[in-house]
Formats: sequence, C-alpha cells, structure tokens
Amino acid sequence: MKLLRFGESGYEKPGIVDDNGDIRSLEGFVEDVTGGMLGAVSLEKLKALDLTTLPLAPKGARIGPCVGKVGKFICIGLNYSDHAAESGMTLPDEPEVFTKATSAICGPDDDIIKPKNSTKMDWEVELALVIGKEAKYVSEAEAEEYIAGYCVCNDVSERAFQLERGSQWDKGKGCDTFGPIGPWLVTSDEVGDPTNLDMWLEVNGKRYQNGSSRTMVFKPAFIVSYLSQFMSLQPGDVISTGTPPGVGLGQKPPVYLNVGDKISLGIEKLSTQNQTVV
Repeated sequence: MKLLRFGESGYEKPGIVDDNGDIRSLEGFVEDVTGGMLGAVSLEKLKALDLTTLPLAPKGARIGPCVGKVGKFICIGLNYSDHAAESGMTLPDEPEVFTKATSAICGPDDDIIKPKNSTKMDWEVELALVIGKEAKYVSEAEAEEYIAGYCVCNDVSERAFQLERGSQWDKGKGCDTFGPIGPWLVTSDEVGDPTNLDMWLEVNGKRYQNGSSRTMVFKPAFIVSYLSQFMSLQPGDVISTGTPPGVGLGQKPPVYLNVGDKISLGIEKLSTQNQTVV
C-alpha cells in the first residue's frame, strides 16, 4: 500500500493511492496517517478496503509529510562507503547517529527555506523507514517486523552549521523545512528488498546523485536493532538511513544550494520529490 497525507499544512487528511495512481481519501476509516495506525492489524484492515468506493482527493491537492505526529526523527550518517570517501571522513565502525528536529519535517514538494546566515546548504537523497510497533532490544533477525514501510527523505543540510560550528551535527540538520518526507509511505510488503533500490537527485536538471541502497553499509534491519539497544523506538518514528555519493560537499569544487534552485529526487518504488529553494 501507498499511504499519504494531503491538504494544507497542519490540516492534512489521510489518503491512499489506488491501482490507477489516483489518491483516495481515508477519512472515516483512520483519523490520520500516524504511528497509531501503522500496526499490522490496522494495515490489514486497510488492505481489505475496496479503494474504488473511496472518494477521490481534490485534484492538485498539496501532498503533506507521509507521516504525522512524528515522535523521533533519527538519521544515520556516513552509511555509504563511497559517500564517506567523498566527504573525507572515515567509515564508522558503528552507525553514526544524529537527529533532525521534528519541526524540520515538511511535504515532499514544499519549498525549502534557506536559513539566515547559510552559506553551504546541501542535499542528500535518503531511504527512510518508519517504525510500525514499539521496538526495545530487538534482534536484527526480528527487526524487519517493526518496520511499517519506507519513504523518500531529502536530508537537507547546512554544512557550515554542521561541521564548522562545534562537534554536533544537529545544528546543520534541523532547520525548518530540512526534512521533506514522502510523498508515499510504502508498506514493507510492497517495497520488498530495501537494500536493492536505485536512488537519484538532480539540481536544476543536473544529476548529482545516482546511487543505490545496495552500497549501504548498515542495513535497515541492523539499524533498527542497533538503535533499539539505546532507546525505545515508537510507532511513527522516522529513521533516515544515509545517502549515496554526489552531495554538494563532495563536488570539486563544492556546489551549494541557493535561492531559486530546483531539486528533484527519487527512489525506486517510492516515487519522487520536487522542491524549490526560497
């Protein structure tokens, strides 16, 4: 299934994509696409619906973040060996964990706001997973049971804030609009193998990232298991799993985003995002 949220920011309604690619409203069946409805029982009930009987969403409706009321937005850095090399950083022995503020979350096609004093704004196409049930001390073998589905994430970053303003990355990761997620939350059964998905990103029509989740170092199941040793993971938590090479920081010379730039990105089976820097 492809679940989504549509409508004005802060007033999104739950939806689902039918076999023809049309958006159908789930109003009356679920209150919203949040952690509370991502358990196996709830998802099975939605699978049983006859989507042709559901009302169509208004044409041209804004697509919001694919998950609402996110409790934690966790990211894994340097999780592609070739991206670590282009960044001049050593591949970590364990996952490099940081967080993005949940206030950074926005819709997949919303404008990206360049922060005040920003000089090195960058892009990162990433595969994100969404937790479906509470995970505490789970093994890698059972971790996939805790993943409700996957979505596209653009881990927008301000490199000067991230790397030149102290030792913590979070300052360069959590600015408003720095976390577009969606358009769809695609359930795990429809994605299949998450470690074999093509990924790409373009700026102003030029392709900079052209990679695959095949080169991911720490795989989604391992990441869920690993994180659950340090904190409980709640339904609706979003975990973004790293980016392949081709970020602006890694260009020679580096290339950074400016007002007016247009970003397009996508992941196989998970659809695309399109943003403008303002």
